[in-house]
Amino acid sequence: MNEYYYTPNPDVVHELHTWKYELLGNDLKFTTDNGVFSKKTVDYGSSTLVKNINIDKIPAGNILDLGCGYGPMGIALAKNYPNRIFEMVDVNNLALSLAKKNAEQNSIKNVKIHNSNIYEDVKDRFAAILTNPPVRAGKKVVNDMISGSLEHLVRNGTLTVVLQKKQGAPSAKKLMNSLFGNCKIIRKDKGYYILESTFEG
Repeated sequence: MNEYYYTPNPDVVHELHTWKYELLGNDLKFTTDNGVFSKKTVDYGSSTLVKNINIDKIPAGNILDLGCGYGPMGIALAKNYPNRIFEMVDVNNLALSLAKKNAEQNSIKNVKIHNSNIYEDVKDRFAAILTNPPVRAGKKVVNDMISGSLEHLVRNGTLTVVLQKKQGAPSAKKLMNSLFGNCKIIRKDKGYYILESTFEG
C-alpha cells in the first residue's frame, strides 16, 4: 500500500470530508480525503506560519507554497492578498486535486497549482517561499526543500519554514544560517519554530 501523503499517488480508500476553518479572519471551506496530511483540520504548524509571515515586507513578485498539500497555507494567504499570485506545488496528485477544489470553493483565482517533486517543475524566482516540510519523508527531503530555495528567490526574498523542535528545527536553523548567512526565529509556539531567512543575493 503506497499511502503516504508525500508520495505521488497514495493508494487509499477515498473518504471525502468538507469542513470550515477560520484563518486570518476569513471563513474558509476545505475538502480533504484519506492520503493527505492533516485531513481533519489545518495543522497547528501551518496555521502558525500563516499567522506570522509578513507578506507586506517582501519584494514584489509571486509566492511559492512548497509542499502545499490540500492548500490551507496558500489559499488562506491568497484570500488575504488578492494582488499576489501564489504558486502551489506538491508531489501528491490527490492533494493537488483537493487544493484545486479548495481554491475554487473559496473563490480564489490568484493561484497556480501544479505537480512538482520539490523544485523539479518550479521554474521561476519568488518573492517568498513558504513550506511546512514533510518530516516523515526524511531529513534529505527537508534539507533539499531548504537548500533548493536559493535558486528560486529574488533578491531580498524570504524562505519561511515551520518545524517542530523535536523534528529538527534546530538543525534546519543551522542549515539556513549556513546557506543564507542569516536565520531568525520569528515565532515559537507549542514546540513549533517559524524560521525565516532572507536571500541577500
